Amino acid sequence: MIAQTIQLSLAPVFVLVALGHILNTLSARLSRVVDRSRELVEHHQATSGKEHAEVVWQIRLTDKRIALIGQSIRAMVLSGLCTGATVAILFLEEIAGVDLQNVAGAIFLIAIGLLMWGLILFLRETQVAASSLRVPRELLELDEEGE
Repeated sequence: MIAQTIQLSLAPVFVLVALGHILNTLSARLSRVVDRSRELVEHHQATSGKEHAEVVWQIRLTDKRIALIGQSIRAMVLSGLCTGATVAILFLEEIAGVDLQNVAGAIFLIAIGLLMWGLILFLRETQVAASSLRVPRELLELDEEGE
């Protein structure tokens, strides 16, 4: 029954909605990181000594962040394609009258695996970003006990 197929396809469709929101977040982060990298490249030539070393360190971190976000976006897009294929297979199964449940299940598992991998990459990118935002201890004006 087509009504049952529509019900079965609801879970993958919700995954597609979630993927869309995650991709929106990733693309916004990528945009900010690219803007930051452009600023750093401009400062690269104008610095020397310790300040230059800091700029180079920041450039390396932004390069790593750009790579991680790009990998995460690729995993999310592939997950979305697999999720869409799952929905298509569910409808094809109903229309053609062939048993494709195992195929749909396998592709959906791949989609969820890709989603999880993309989230792990996103987590790693946020960790790299947080590591670059450490406030120098001397600016915290802490006493001897660290309070």
